[in-house]
Amino acid sequence: MWTRHAGDFCKSVMLWNLQKARPLWMTNLQKDEADETGEQASGQLFNPALAHSLSVASCGNVFSCGAEDGKVRIFRVLGIKCEQELGFKGHTLGVSQVHFLPDSYLLLSGGNDGKVMLWDVSSKIGGKQKSPVKFTHRKKTKTSTCPKQKGNDNALEIGETTCTELLPKLTVEHGEKVNWLSYTKIKGSGKILVADQSSSISVYPLNDF
Repeated sequence: MWTRHAGDFCKSVMLWNLQKARPLWMTNLQKDEADETGEQASGQLFNPALAHSLSVASCGNVFSCGAEDGKVRIFRVLGIKCEQELGFKGHTLGVSQVHFLPDSYLLLSGGNDGKVMLWDVSSKIGGKQKSPVKFTHRKKTKTSTCPKQKGNDNALEIGETTCTELLPKLTVEHGEKVNWLSYTKIKGSGKILVADQSSSISVYPLNDF
């Protein structure tokens, strides 16, 4: 079981052993970010890495975390600890929701910037574990290799020295802060469900995947 840790302003993510009711592993997103860069980025003073949402992939040992700093992080469970596989940015404000689609490494993210994005992270973690169900896509994610740079909103961090650009496969301009999102099929067609401050739920088609 994974949880956000409220005692540290939700900056920590924890892995729990429910049988013994004790944590097995914990990471502080703010501290980890500072350790990676060697110093705290100025933007983080205004947008700290507060964990807003977690989603577990169908495989059971890969999960995503959306945070206030606008970054999505992907972790892998390795026994009684977890390691961050990658982190990337696409939203200009905090990531309020993340949601893995069933039986895939397709990930939905919703942000305070009013955008909903669809990401395919299978190529980034597929070398260690195959996707639970083979998906065939009409569109391919464009990637490029580059040295690690600060300030690249779409930078995907791998290790300490390299990055690969990760582009969203789909961007929906919802227009309002995303409070909740999910995926479902209605009459055989994939749909993205989005809730905001209003009393209505918006439905967007997702037919290409």
